[in-house]
Amino acid sequence: MDLTVLDPRTGDMVTRIPITDPAACGEAVARARAAALTWARTPAAERAEALTRAAAAVREAAAELAELNERETGKLRDDAVGGVDAGAGTLVQYAELGPVHRGRSLHGSWAATDLMVPEPRGVVAVLTPWNDPVAVAAGLLGAALVTGNTVVHKPSERCPATGRRFAELLAEQLPDGVLEILDGDGTVGAQLASAQDVDVVAHVGSSAAGRAIARACAERGAKTVLENGGNDALIVDDGVDPRWAAEQTALGAYANAGQICVSVERVFVVESIADAFLDALVEEARGWGERIGPMVDRQQRAVVQDHVDDAVANGARALIGGEPGPGPGAFYPPTVLADCTPGMRVFREETFGPVAPVRVVPDFETALREAADDRYGLAATVLTPDMAHAQEAWRALPVGTVKINDVFGGAPGGASQPRRASGNGFGFGPELLDEMTVMKVVHWSPPPS
Repeated sequence: MDLTVLDPRTGDMVTRIPITDPAACGEAVARARAAALTWARTPAAERAEALTRAAAAVREAAAELAELNERETGKLRDDAVGGVDAGAGTLVQYAELGPVHRGRSLHGSWAATDLMVPEPRGVVAVLTPWNDPVAVAAGLLGAALVTGNTVVHKPSERCPATGRRFAELLAEQLPDGVLEILDGDGTVGAQLASAQDVDVVAHVGSSAAGRAIARACAERGAKTVLENGGNDALIVDDGVDPRWAAEQTALGAYANAGQICVSVERVFVVESIADAFLDALVEEARGWGERIGPMVDRQQRAVVQDHVDDAVANGARALIGGEPGPGPGAFYPPTVLADCTPGMRVFREETFGPVAPVRVVPDFETALREAADDRYGLAATVLTPDMAHAQEAWRALPVGTVKINDVFGGAPGGASQPRRASGNGFGFGPELLDEMTVMKVVHWSPPPS
């Protein structure tokens, strides 16, 4: 059985790759297990040097990787190039952080030595998504490898050629067995999640897949690091410039055709500026229609259409967009939905497409309360001129990341933990090195004299 990927712009064939069969999957895990002891004992500086060489190779292959990404997922070329550059930079960051990742000395008796020492966990299965395949994979692969783990990597079935080529560039700098690459769909991911010789499963993808992985790992005591779905809220408070708020909302909802892990999925606007905000958001959507790429495939576009249809059937109004355009491919126009209510699927579930569903609320307190009432907990944005409202928002919202007056952005190295159905564990930053290691306490006393 093969993985088949069609160009989301034209519908033409791009990639056809055989799915790894169960026996070959098991053999890859066995090779990673066999290589684990030697790689764990490799000096940290040597592991870091391998990542640094890999980063240089990735930068040299940037055009190739970006073209593959564009053809498989529809990602705009500049965004694809930016993702490759970010991935190479992440590899360099972990190459620098790995050798200085440290344990602690403890204060015991004068005659003894007491230490807390981080050690690699063993074999890490890394399952990565299609919406930013190089940048996301670079973080998980880099952190796992530099801390001395071996890795079995399965890229998303929606961009297997992009994912495989990136991983190959890393594997070329590593000893045999340290990084194994598998091609496959969810069945291969499920096999890795249940494999006895896999010690950690790091997964970025849907909440449904994340829950299945968590169950499989819990049964055998393996660790998980999960970043799963989000239903990120954006709150527009009284007193902000409606046009600026519309620009921020459109960026959050329409960038990469709404297919970013922290895309804006729910919009709450205070009633006093709602009309001006909606007018400005429609104008923003009209402008984005000229520069938005396709969705990853027609299957995901159908999910978006189902959400929009459900909203309209239950009283929402499509002020712009709301139906696929004519022609080949998987294009969907930037859409603004007004009169949305919490019971609509577009508010309850992750739509993951270029849709901005808007709910008008009487005041900021109502917006904050309703934004917090959700089963996901990935991120949220608050646009407000009120310092007290901003302070209350970042404290009250039960999500891993809160952004005040900036829908995208943040300092390098930031690491958060998703909540609820959005996953668990640190997926970024220096803290990811802690996720990929396990602490051992050593108490060393002299023998009796």
